[in-house]
Amino acid sequence: MDLLHNTVQPYDWGSRTLLPELMGVPPTGAPQAELWMGAHPAAPSRVLRDGVPVPLDRVLAGDPEGELGAGAVRRFGPRLPFLLKLLAADAPLSVQVHPDLAQAQAGFARENALGIPLDAPHRNYRDDQHKPEMIVALTPFRGLCGFRSPADAADLLDSLRVPALRPYIETLRVLPERQALAEVFRAFLRPQAGLLDAVAQGLAARAGQAFTIAYDRIARAHPGDPGLLSALMLRYVELSPGEALFLGAGVPHAYLSGLGVEIMASSDNVLRCGLTSKHIDVEELTRVVRFDAPPARVLVPREEGDEETYPAPVDDFRLSRYRLRAGEPRRRAALDAPQILLCTDGTTTVSSAGERLGMGPGQAVYVPAGAEAGLEGAGTVFRATTGTAKRLG
Repeated sequence: MDLLHNTVQPYDWGSRTLLPELMGVPPTGAPQAELWMGAHPAAPSRVLRDGVPVPLDRVLAGDPEGELGAGAVRRFGPRLPFLLKLLAADAPLSVQVHPDLAQAQAGFARENALGIPLDAPHRNYRDDQHKPEMIVALTPFRGLCGFRSPADAADLLDSLRVPALRPYIETLRVLPERQALAEVFRAFLRPQAGLLDAVAQGLAARAGQAFTIAYDRIARAHPGDPGLLSALMLRYVELSPGEALFLGAGVPHAYLSGLGVEIMASSDNVLRCGLTSKHIDVEELTRVVRFDAPPARVLVPREEGDEETYPAPVDDFRLSRYRLRAGEPRRRAALDAPQILLCTDGTTTVSSAGERLGMGPGQAVYVPAGAEAGLEGAGTVFRATTGTAKRLG
């Protein structure tokens, strides 16, 4: 096993305090948005080999079956199929959506055939993988997830008292759900002149009302961005610590504020709907978005033996949680797949083959397939592995 040395991503929307407070280190004064743990080629974790930091993706490439397990290699290829993060948001992220696996494979092949460079700003598909994801709140966490029902969206727009919104409100009230959501969403991606300013003014006039506070904050953070209109069509969700959201293919979403543990399939495929200066491909976006409005489902962990597991309908990842108490017997974590153990509070110790590594909040350990890792101490440890992982012994 190895203690991971991880990269902090300084995206503009990141909090300047949440990650430093968790990790018990002084803030740098710059945004610290995400701490990446895994083998994603954009910012792989590093492990020490003979005292020299080596990227984890290089370690895995050197012995795929030994590190990942034969079953994981057969299912996912010689790569770590998930990426674990600590995410700390202090401003709204872009409204975005991810493709399903078939869409990702077709889009990646199509853009390759067109000769679009992988790093081109206008490229939609940077790999051939889908990107389901899950966020577990460590602090009160706010976000937008999936469409409001047409009736709820119409009521919210109507409350702003903006005359130019009347045609869209009528569409939402009279057409069938999918048709109504699709027509208004497409129109909002290319809004008529003056609509954004009128909506922002309507939100500002009602900023003291609880249901518009989040959207007024978006308008102020992204003035003139049509993503504000897309955001108004999405369901506002608040998570308490320990609660989670799963975001599957085609579901538009945006995180707004808070600290959480995020896990996702290891992919860069993001189609943006707004609140960003990056490329927006309206035609491809509307092919990927799912125009339906199922109720928001806030997840809580379920007990499975000595751990609590957050259910996800994918096999790229599985996320679970250990809540350790001082003096309790050692928890045994041995799988036929790789795992990353992340401490989020307290002080814990991971032991394997006579080696012991201490972890404090924000520290993580990589455990290769087949290795037994014992956990003890007083604190909380999240375990990330594949959805196909099986216990050993």
